[in-house]
Amino acid sequence: MNPQFKKGVLNLCVLALLEQKDMYGYELVQAISTQIEISEGSVYPLLRRLTKDGLFTTYLMESTEGPPRKYYQITEQGIEQLNSLRNEWESFISGVNTLIQGSK
Repeated sequence: MNPQFKKGVLNLCVLALLEQKDMYGYELVQAISTQIEISEGSVYPLLRRLTKDGLFTTYLMESTEGPPRKYYQITEQGIEQLNSLRNEWESFISGVNTLIQGSK
């Protein structure tokens, strides 16, 4: 998949997953990787930026498999951003589908 496509929807994917449940970084990477090929290196800077922007809070939770894990939890501001991005996404894919289906 085109890297620019992925970059454009990664915020939306991360927000949508965290709306469902709190997750730690690697867990997010794994969940996204089931549908879109991504690298860990693209997710962690995004998580730091979105946390800094107030869309997530973080907390540590003990792990039976090593050191404590940093979990990300979506905030009210994050939910508002997610809803806005969902609306933009729906409008975008509707427009693109109209264009590409009209060219058959």
